[in-house]
Formats: sequence, C-alpha cells, structure tokens
Amino acid sequence: MGAALIYVVGASGSGKDSLMRYARERLCTDPGICFAHRYITRPAGAGGENHVALTEEEFAARCQARLFALHWESHGLRYGIGIELNQWLGKGVTVVVNGSREYLHEAWKRYPELLPVHIEVAHDVLRERLLSRGRETPAQVEKRLARNRGLQSCGFHGTVIPNNETLDVAGEALVDLIRKCSGAFACA
Repeated sequence: MGAALIYVVGASGSGKDSLMRYARERLCTDPGICFAHRYITRPAGAGGENHVALTEEEFAARCQARLFALHWESHGLRYGIGIELNQWLGKGVTVVVNGSREYLHEAWKRYPELLPVHIEVAHDVLRERLLSRGRETPAQVEKRLARNRGLQSCGFHGTVIPNNETLDVAGEALVDLIRKCSGAFACA
C-alpha cells in the first residue's frame, strides 16, 4: 500500500471546508486515510474548519523549532501543517491537506508527488456565498473575487472538482478521488 498527499485548494467561499468535512465524515473509519488539521493564528471559535488555534507567538516559536512541514500566510493569518504529515506518509497513509493556491508551488517542491485538487466555483456563486456568510464587507468580497480571478488566470495543473451544485455532488467526487488515491502513491 502506498501513500498519497492530496493538497486541496480553492477560493475562500468555494466550499472547500464543507467538502473536506463531508469527505472526512465518510472516510473517518479508513485507517489508510488521514485529514491533517491546520495550525492557524485564528481563534478556535471563529468558525470555518476544525483547526488548532495558535497565537502569533506560538506560531513563530513552532516555525523556529521547525515543527511545520508546510506553512504560509494568507489574508493576515498564518497557516501550518505539522511535521506529523511526514510520519503519516512514511507509514503509507494517504493524507488530505487543506492548502493554499499561492503556496502550491512551494508545497510541490517539498512533496513532488503531491496531487493538487482545485475546488472550483462559478464567479457569481462565489460572490453570493461570500456575501451570505457575512464575514467580509462588500469591499472585502470584491477584493477576494479579484484575487481569485488573478490566481485562476495563472492556470492550474491537477484535478478540478466543480462545486456549483449541491454539497453531495462535489463531496462524492472528492471522496471518490481520495479512495482512488489511497492505494497508490502516484494517483494523478
């Protein structure tokens, strides 16, 4: 049995957290699949994904101690994936990571066999989702939409899962992909 690193990316509001939660719930009993929790400089009760909350000082100390396999900054927050990632991969476990589009090239350098998965959503659907969740002002929403257009224009090499329909449609596509990859290291 081989290991795969599945690096899931998508715009804020694309439904990435919901899809990963959907997949985690369906695959949680499979010992060959693990979903990595992110370490984030955001309070635990702030909504969104289940993560490990760190202060800026804690995050900096962990960086200095080289306790992150991957780490980046986005939208004023710092994100990290712990070095336990390497142990899981070393034991043949397929690991699913909630990543960053801007950090993808760096992640690819460190893990050349990773499989990038882009959660894609139509521009009008993305705008509606961002506005309805109420975390950003309309100006901040427009800034996120512009950033998304810029990142999309750079092209993407990997698997694309559209998330314009119901959660279960895209969720099952992600579950199927993870299952397919869980038995083979090179699943692209």
